[in-house]
Amino acid sequence: MNERPKRVEISSGSPWEPIVGYCRAVRVGDVVEVAGTTAMLEGKVVGIGDPYQQTVHILRVIQDALQQAGATMEQVVRTRMYVTDISLWEEIGRAHGEFFRDTRPVSTMVEVKALIDPELLVEIEAQAIII
Repeated sequence: MNERPKRVEISSGSPWEPIVGYCRAVRVGDVVEVAGTTAMLEGKVVGIGDPYQQTVHILRVIQDALQQAGATMEQVVRTRMYVTDISLWEEIGRAHGEFFRDTRPVSTMVEVKALIDPELLVEIEAQAIII
C-alpha cells in the first residue's frame, strides 16, 4: 500500500497568512514550493528603488524557507520572477545569478502591472526538488 507523502507547511509569521490562506512554503514529499516572495521586513519595503537589493533580500528569504523545509538553494529547479519594470532585468538577473550561478534553475521573468505595494519592484517564486 502506498502512503501519501507528508505535507509540511512553513510559515513566514505574516499576519496575512491566515487571512489570505497561504504560507511561505509547502513541502510534499521531495518537492518544496516557495510562495511569491517580496522584499518586505516587518511590514516595511527593503531596498526602496533598488531592484538588486530587493532581489537579494527576497532570495535570502527564499533560502531560509527552503532550509526550514529541509532543502537548499542548490536543489532549486525553477524560479519565477515578476517585475514591475522589465528594463531593470539586468540588476535583478545579476542578483539571481549570484545565488544560482552554479545551479542554474530554469527561470522565467515577466513584467507585471503592479505588486501588492507600489514600492515593490520584484516578487519571486521558487520550486525545489530534494534529491
